[in-house]
Amino acid sequence: MNEAKQKPIKGRGALSQPKVRFDAWSREADGDHRDYALENEAPAPFKTEIFEDPARSIISYNASPDIPFDRSINPFKGCEHGCIYCYARPTHAYLGLSPGLDFETKLFYKRDAAELLVKELSKPGYQPALISLGANTDPYQPIEKKLGVTRSILQVLSEFNHPVAIVTKSALVERDIDILSAMAERNLVQVFLSIATLDHDITRHLEPRTSAPARRIAAVRNLSAAGIAVGVIVAPVIPALTDQDIETVLDAAKQNGAVSASYVLLRLPLEVKSLFADWLEQHFPQRASHVMSLVRQMRGGKDNDAHFGSRMRGEGVFAHLLQQRFRKACARLGLNRERVTLDTAQFRVPPQASAQLSLF
Repeated sequence: MNEAKQKPIKGRGALSQPKVRFDAWSREADGDHRDYALENEAPAPFKTEIFEDPARSIISYNASPDIPFDRSINPFKGCEHGCIYCYARPTHAYLGLSPGLDFETKLFYKRDAAELLVKELSKPGYQPALISLGANTDPYQPIEKKLGVTRSILQVLSEFNHPVAIVTKSALVERDIDILSAMAERNLVQVFLSIATLDHDITRHLEPRTSAPARRIAAVRNLSAAGIAVGVIVAPVIPALTDQDIETVLDAAKQNGAVSASYVLLRLPLEVKSLFADWLEQHFPQRASHVMSLVRQMRGGKDNDAHFGSRMRGEGVFAHLLQQRFRKACARLGLNRERVTLDTAQFRVPPQASAQLSLF
């Protein structure tokens, strides 16, 4: 198919369906033989579709020096939140689907996630270490309310006394406070709310199906009140669009009980570059060229930098300024004074898990 841009669709982030980069062919309208269907048919409704993911394992391992964990669990592929900047969008191409609207409308879930996790944690040679829940796509996106995959994973981790760090943009995480507070008493969990800006107007275009910024701040407060170590990730920092809110997000997070904070600079890998550029031109045309100019200044003249060490923070004068602002705000607010280190020594395979595995 071609990559003709749609008009903005309510509740969706992407404006187009970029060609799957592994496809050997494409279809385009050209010259006097213009494609009537492509130009005149009403756009598809792009309703959310949910499919089972027949996974054989549940824990993914990595060796990245940029992140403080070597393993993660992602209950879902694709994400209904529709964040236009999401660095996970290109992974949908491996499924033969577009990183554009397909990524936020064709979703896959791991139905047997809990059973797979029991099996992997019960292996004789397994060595416990922090698991990140939601490193790729959000574990509390809207379909989780119905499916409960993330909750089933947390129940297993709690039974095994296994530490976990959760990253989400959704206040739905509050639903699982009963499990999380019990784990917090054993120093087994930390939750991070990702908040790019407190500006509701920007958010409804940037992250159309996420919880409103004020609602995420309320989740910080409620998690903290339940005794759960909670932090905030200012992400993504978008120059000339959301960077002015670094301090306001940190202030609000601290006032509501956050104890730690970090930030991530906007990343634009593969198809995300064009998706984000189109989105900017549609929603913020007067800022578009300035935003992309600053992005390139922090990415060595390119739209993206995939190198370890610089991909999360950027380089150059503007990137250094952002880093200084963040550090000074955290110091002023008392964030990150003590590092939260979750406990791996309590890990154990519960007897019922061993009994279940004997049936395989």
